[in-house]
Amino acid sequence: MTWKPQPQAGVDPLALPLSPFQGYLLSRLDGSLEVADLANLMNLGLDQVSAMLGELVSLGAVEAECPVPPELGGLEAVPQPEATSLEEDLPAASARATTHRKLFEQHLHGHSVDERVAQARVAVEPELSAYCFDPTAEVIRAVLENPRVGGLQARLIAAHHRTAAGLEALGACTAFTNDPGVRRGLLQNPLLPVGLYRRLWSTKRLLDQYLVATSREAPEQVRAMARDLLRSSFNQRTGEERAELILTTEGRCLVTLVGLTIDGHTTALLCRRSYTSTLFIQNLARWSAAPPQLIAHLRRQEAVKRNATLRQLLERHPNAS
Repeated sequence: MTWKPQPQAGVDPLALPLSPFQGYLLSRLDGSLEVADLANLMNLGLDQVSAMLGELVSLGAVEAECPVPPELGGLEAVPQPEATSLEEDLPAASARATTHRKLFEQHLHGHSVDERVAQARVAVEPELSAYCFDPTAEVIRAVLENPRVGGLQARLIAAHHRTAAGLEALGACTAFTNDPGVRRGLLQNPLLPVGLYRRLWSTKRLLDQYLVATSREAPEQVRAMARDLLRSSFNQRTGEERAELILTTEGRCLVTLVGLTIDGHTTALLCRRSYTSTLFIQNLARWSAAPPQLIAHLRRQEAVKRNATLRQLLERHPNAS
């Protein structure tokens, strides 16, 4: 039976240390495409896609091709005992967060703000993590000044705090903002400030920015910020990076880039390749800014010559000669 990979149920992709290509591949899995189809979709070799799928299986993000009996060994489906807190299972992390929130609401919230600030600066566990659920920015600043504060508290603040000032205080701590779990929590937080998002993601590759803009895990406010940043970053990057984004997303990114153009270098890179993907050609044909050289190159492709619909789309393009 041919393998049609599908995501593992109940796994949060943003909780995993995925590369941009792995994240994009995972977003395309729905159980209907074979490995060869996925390779064609991503314009990558079959071996490259198979290797990435193997890595996604080992991370627990994708269901294995076939179950491996325990007596035969193989990759284990459960986390190793040495796993760090970043790799702990999501139900356990959620349960722990619920416990800390309850402790704050039942025992700490009744104190005045000044008392909570003073206590947060010297608190130890579990009170230290409980104060991460305080709704005031002053207390969050005090938590971050506590010498015992660590990645656990930073991740709780990123995911659950709801004031821009408190999140900005967290964003000022470089040691924490480099933590993948903190970044994941910020992306899931609907109150993530625009300035903080741009500061943390403006140096990321275009593909990373696009993955945030299309993530189903991020709220619409964050996706909107990601789309704006992607548009403002696009023409500031190299032709190689712009071409990579267009190729890797099969041209899906062009919907977000309406009104923008590509330079001669990017066009030359795109014209060096042959294309067999109907979806890619359709997306380029519907992009009004596609340059004449690229339209002419697409019209010479065998996939276009055999497909009357594609030929008509390209012939009607405003830049068709």
